[in-house]
Amino acid sequence: MEGAAVVAYATVLFNEHTAVGRFYSMAVAPTSRGTGLARRLMDAVEDAARKEGCVSLRLEVSRSNSRARALYEKSGYRLFRELDDYYEDHSDALRLEKQLARHGPRMGITVPYYRQSLDFTCGPAALMMAMRALSDDVRLDRTTEVSIWREATTVFMTSGHGGCSPYGLALAAHRRGFAVDLHVASGGETLFVNSVRSEEKREVIRLVDRQFKAELKESDVRVHRGALNLAGLDAALARAAVPVVLISNYRIYGERAPHWVTVVGADDALLYVHDPWVEEEQGPSMTESMELPIHRREFLGMARYGRAGQRATLLIARRT
Repeated sequence: MEGAAVVAYATVLFNEHTAVGRFYSMAVAPTSRGTGLARRLMDAVEDAARKEGCVSLRLEVSRSNSRARALYEKSGYRLFRELDDYYEDHSDALRLEKQLARHGPRMGITVPYYRQSLDFTCGPAALMMAMRALSDDVRLDRTTEVSIWREATTVFMTSGHGGCSPYGLALAAHRRGFAVDLHVASGGETLFVNSVRSEEKREVIRLVDRQFKAELKESDVRVHRGALNLAGLDAALARAAVPVVLISNYRIYGERAPHWVTVVGADDALLYVHDPWVEEEQGPSMTESMELPIHRREFLGMARYGRAGQRATLLIARRT
């Protein structure tokens, strides 16, 4: 500051349950440019991110802003994603990332990202990403998204449209020609049945659940009773199977609702996740959704839903 005037600022955003920080914004007054202030601000942002346990920082910059791009690239930021039609004026952006800590090699195969287009279709979106990683025949569009939701929904949830059952998602993948291993730990309860108060709605969920299970018995889907542990996830990724995992929204978004994500890689410290939900109310890409790094122990804590600690993981692979 010079007197009472602010000549520069930087903003970085953190989520306590993930290991990535978002370098949200930075500005330097014209009278203070060329003094090294921007570089000092960036160093301070990186120091703050390390203290928060972040292994990487991400930011967005306009494709046409060559001066800012040069500054970030000189500071070690590398291209992470190209974002077409990103800003309000329909101009394009580049998402850049800088690694703050060394980590082991990521395992698995390349999984494309698909953002859910409806509030209630995280399950179909997560499954579509897994299937598209294994087959170019899978279309990433709303028609496929809604079609899978219709096949897999439990009909009722706490409010709004029904969520997707792991049994229904397993059947949807099976019908599309994929090999599926389904791991479920329900605590003896029908999944999601306690999400509604009406006994009539609960009975409908139980009915749908029984139908899904009866259809699975006639398929070659392998259903395993019990949760899949971290070693199982590592083994699945190593053999090019893509895990689709049920988590609770609470740790990331503060809402007690079931949510589906796709695990796209792992190393000794972290799991990398595609989250189909993008939070827009607080700004574009407020929650980093692509290859979101999560500490392994933290992921174990969020990969459960409800008081009974219900867990579900689908492993999607090519059929041999």
